[in-house]
Amino acid sequence: MKIVVTYSSKEGLLKEYKKRAGNNTPESEISADFFAEGDSPETIQAIMDVFIKEGHFVVGVEADDAMPQKLSDLRPDFVFNLAEGLFGDFRESYVPLICERLGIPYSGSDPLTLAICLNKARTKEILGYYLIPTPGFRIFYPQESIELEKFDFPGIVKPVSEGSSKGIFNDSVVYTPDEARKKIRENITKYHQPVLLERFLTGQEFTVAVWGNGDEVEVLPIVAMDYSQLPLNSQPIYSYEAKWIWDTPEKPLEIFQCPALVSLSLKESIEEIARDAYRVLQIRDWCRIDIRLDESELPNVIELNPLPGILPDPKENSCFPKAARTAGYSYQEMLSKVLHIAAKRNGL
Repeated sequence: MKIVVTYSSKEGLLKEYKKRAGNNTPESEISADFFAEGDSPETIQAIMDVFIKEGHFVVGVEADDAMPQKLSDLRPDFVFNLAEGLFGDFRESYVPLICERLGIPYSGSDPLTLAICLNKARTKEILGYYLIPTPGFRIFYPQESIELEKFDFPGIVKPVSEGSSKGIFNDSVVYTPDEARKKIRENITKYHQPVLLERFLTGQEFTVAVWGNGDEVEVLPIVAMDYSQLPLNSQPIYSYEAKWIWDTPEKPLEIFQCPALVSLSLKESIEEIARDAYRVLQIRDWCRIDIRLDESELPNVIELNPLPGILPDPKENSCFPKAARTAGYSYQEMLSKVLHIAAKRNGL
């Protein structure tokens, strides 16, 4: 097949930011976490190399303003989509929208599902409707007052439409209304979007890789987080500091356990809630789902990531590849599996 791999590189996201904010914006004034979701050249090339080794003709295309015309000119048989974008609730939907307009089959979920899953509040509303446990929350919009009566603290403050721990720092956990108001205002000013205040669950955290469609959905080995390995006095969360500063390829944090050492009943409960969330959000092909236990040891869905990170280096602690390796798949076999799942769904 002729495959186009669409992506958002860190360099490409920087260009997108400067186009919006002005080309004269000093890079020193841009928060480092703004480009956390962008892929490195090494990751993009590793993904393309997998498909090249399988005999496909592969072209990489940055998901920028020129991408629609490039796809129209290339007319690929298939688009393998990794692109995250930078601004707005529909930034992850950009490539699928163009593919649907051009009639090109692509990997992953459709534009609506990607937009809903990016917006944590909308995701939680749907989960709640289907009685899938998720922590209680409030959503706060710019220019609105911050009312916190009867909120069950502690809480955690997050930008509503970000991923890769963007906007989630060690000080994002708040214990009082005053702390919450301060952090909410900071987030609104910095990220220019609504802000979520979610009840902070004190139980263990897991992340679950899921792939497949219909009756062929499969849950891969569960990844558990051991936050006792974080630096002293750190909050027990996978914050931006934990993901991108404290955890390095040279000195990886030993906070992951895969497969998770949990009881059979808890394993089955986590797998069941992951499958249910995958189904009601109408995920396609693959997803990584973050789950945390509440005070009663009941699994709660925190968020769904239908464009999961897939860093190739095991030392970089990318959780979807980690779960796949535990299930017996190499990096190449994992990507080949996702490609075949998506191709089968498209009738290729």
